[in-house]
Amino acid sequence: MKRTHVIAILVLLAAAAGGAWQYWRWVKQPLPIGTQAVDVEIMPGESLHHVAEEFAAKGILKHAWDLAIYARLHEASHGLRAGEYSVTPGTTVAGLLDLLRSGKVVMHSLTLVEGWTLRQVMAVVEQEPDLKHTLPRDMAPAALARALGIDAANPEGMLMPDTYQFPRGTSDVAFLERAHAAEEQELAKQWAERAPDLPYSRPYDALIMASIVEKETAQPLERGKIAGVFVRRLQKGMKLQTDPSVIYGLGDAYNGDITLKDLRTDTPYNTYTRYGLTPTPICMPGRAALEAALHPEAGDALYFVARGDGTHQFSATLKQQNEAVAKYQLKHGK
Repeated sequence: MKRTHVIAILVLLAAAAGGAWQYWRWVKQPLPIGTQAVDVEIMPGESLHHVAEEFAAKGILKHAWDLAIYARLHEASHGLRAGEYSVTPGTTVAGLLDLLRSGKVVMHSLTLVEGWTLRQVMAVVEQEPDLKHTLPRDMAPAALARALGIDAANPEGMLMPDTYQFPRGTSDVAFLERAHAAEEQELAKQWAERAPDLPYSRPYDALIMASIVEKETAQPLERGKIAGVFVRRLQKGMKLQTDPSVIYGLGDAYNGDITLKDLRTDTPYNTYTRYGLTPTPICMPGRAALEAALHPEAGDALYFVARGDGTHQFSATLKQQNEAVAKYQLKHGK
């Protein structure tokens, strides 16, 4: 072989090696996004070319062709999955393409708190910027129930309080349907494991009781005791006489201070004027309140009164209750 041919071959090999080295550096070089993660979003139906142009305009890529050429070389121009992604520092062109094809989208979270009413739930859902809002504001409970496919006139209490994660663009309906499905699943599970001889004819009754327990105390150790009081009162044909139900029935008329007039004002939720459970739950009960309602603590207490420190004094007789009221309520002018 002539020397000139050898030199030509060596030059070509060197060029190829140099090209491979440059390609390797290009693929492995981190994207110019700095030290903070950058959130990007791919809309349904967007092409790789459009995504690359958009990322280059935002400074995520040095050049739009960085992503386009790499995808073509690896026959990966298709398969991008719509959604919001977090591009972390150190991500390469190859890593970016893998991410956009993975479907590992950013998850947002929204917490529904135990004891919230339906009105409070809808207020936070309507204000959540990462949900897609399809429901009208101030929607009537019956209309909301129909929209969610709930067979009830009022979906109060029929959403499970919890922290839910969801991708951006999830509809408010889908979010609420998920919370309702979680509540149904939990209620069915606990109903199947309930204590015997409870004064409930259906799981919904237990949900109502749990909502009352949820509103009556924030003390975990008292839930079972309070549930026990209300269960025994139902069994004896006594009125429940629970202030939170009265407050719920007053609605906007409640000004933050319950009065004797309020206790005497009859509404469907006034358990001082009516016997039995309220027509619907009065809030969203959590899992612990459901467990208390379905496994009430045994005992002889039929009354309780707030001590003023977040706990309650329990009494078996009306005489003991009056003494407790005098001790813990009347001396404070309540």
